Amino acid sequence: MNNAEYAEMLKSILGLRYEPVAVRLVRENEPEPVGYEVPEKQLSHCQAVMAAKNGKSYYVPADLHGCNNGASTLGMKDKPEKVASGEFYYDFGMHDTLEGAAAMVATRAELPFKTKGSLVTPLVKADFVPDSVIIVDVPEVIYWFVPLKTHKEGGRAHFTTAPFNAVCGDATAFPIINGDINVSMGCFGCRRRSDIKKDEMIVGIPGSMLEDVTLTLKKYKDGVLSKAKRD
Repeated sequence: MNNAEYAEMLKSILGLRYEPVAVRLVRENEPEPVGYEVPEKQLSHCQAVMAAKNGKSYYVPADLHGCNNGASTLGMKDKPEKVASGEFYYDFGMHDTLEGAAAMVATRAELPFKTKGSLVTPLVKADFVPDSVIIVDVPEVIYWFVPLKTHKEGGRAHFTTAPFNAVCGDATAFPIINGDINVSMGCFGCRRRSDIKKDEMIVGIPGSMLEDVTLTLKKYKDGVLSKAKRD
């Protein structure tokens, strides 16, 4: 199957509100992509992803990434000093200590290689192999990624998230680094900057798992999913 077929199957099986989004990080030694709209003004990664779920396609070079914090998780920029120290997050008032904020930063997902931009587009339009596929939807939909984590080996599903870096760290960098699905409830940044709704969550899927995820959901469609799905 190709990306368009995966996208249509995911939308049909899960009844998605939006398009699944394909993300590819352009490595330092790769040529600049052509044929993609470059935003006229700075755009954060979460804003680009949320625009793509509604049909937009962008190539966002590093100098147009409007969130230095997010760009640093994606290998495009150095981590700002105030972010690394925890000061940036501590000032929001969500952590009791500077050390606690710094510990959160120290454990976030960050790409271990350098990049120079990101391709962000609806999966149905993607002409590349995605590094990560991101879906934004309600908990009823995101729930189905729990059995997708356990259907082969059983056990418990474990996800990692924090108050910040949901789309860039949790849903993009983590799946790329770990080759595994990750779920996030969103973060302060994306909930402030983008159009994500109060009742929506985010899941990031490694591009390498897209076929397995789609075919397993197809098996669920007329079985367990049809028995549980509510309007």
